[in-house]
Amino acid sequence: MADLDDLREGNEFGLGVEATAQGFHVKGAANLPWGMKDRLSRIFNPKTGRAVMLAFDHGFIMGPTSGVERIDLNIVPLVEYADCLMCTRGILQSSIPANVNKPICLRSDAGTSILTELNDNVVMDIEDAIRMNVSAMAIMLAIGDPTFEAKTIANLYKAVDRGSRYNIPIMGVTAVGKQMERDARYFGLASRICAENGATIVKTYYCDGFDKVVAACPVPIVIAGGKKLPEKEALELCYKAINEGAAGVDMGRNVFQSTSPAAMIQAVHAVVHDNLTPDQGYEMFMDLSE
Repeated sequence: MADLDDLREGNEFGLGVEATAQGFHVKGAANLPWGMKDRLSRIFNPKTGRAVMLAFDHGFIMGPTSGVERIDLNIVPLVEYADCLMCTRGILQSSIPANVNKPICLRSDAGTSILTELNDNVVMDIEDAIRMNVSAMAIMLAIGDPTFEAKTIANLYKAVDRGSRYNIPIMGVTAVGKQMERDARYFGLASRICAENGATIVKTYYCDGFDKVVAACPVPIVIAGGKKLPEKEALELCYKAINEGAAGVDMGRNVFQSTSPAAMIQAVHAVVHDNLTPDQGYEMFMDLSE
């Protein structure tokens, strides 16, 4: 309780000085509640408005694929260089030390594996995400999949309904159907559907015409790294995406399958946050690999 013997009347009211307008560094989030903004600020650096997310949720459909056989050996040493971690609740609880103090984007839907037909997913209980103090929940959308499109869109809006109650952002992840063209028209459609259904962040792929995809999406887009590329090409991908409006990258295989994963994630971080060119990023990668 305040000491009532030394209670001083206020006299510094800044009269004549307008209150500072509080802008927000995350696209489309200016009207969101404080708790939602706080979580988004953990993911997206307030100084740059960008994020480097480290994705290692691949095992929930692929099992112990290359680079994520041992999370403790292959992933934990990389955590310090990431702005945010994207993983499943099982891996988070079993393998990620709680004292790393990194925001978590939790893979929050699951159902089928690579052994069957993908995308037949259901959403986890919001209470589990709350218990694990996550900063966002990731839900996959199968736009263009005649069997699972409606179900995965329903998964997204249900997750948005639940996340809104507790101020937890939802990231819509655009999966690509086998019959879908990987072009700006498709990714623009899928990204906009995510945003229209309440996603606070969208994860999609870079493509020709990516600037149009970003322009038509009212929330921040982070790009997926996709298949493993040579390190220079992966850095070029990051550079082009950021310069065409992406708010960050969510990379997995292009980091943990690199010849030097720690050097690669640091180079990616420098391209995203420090505006290094691909050549400068690759030079940094080579120096750190030695």
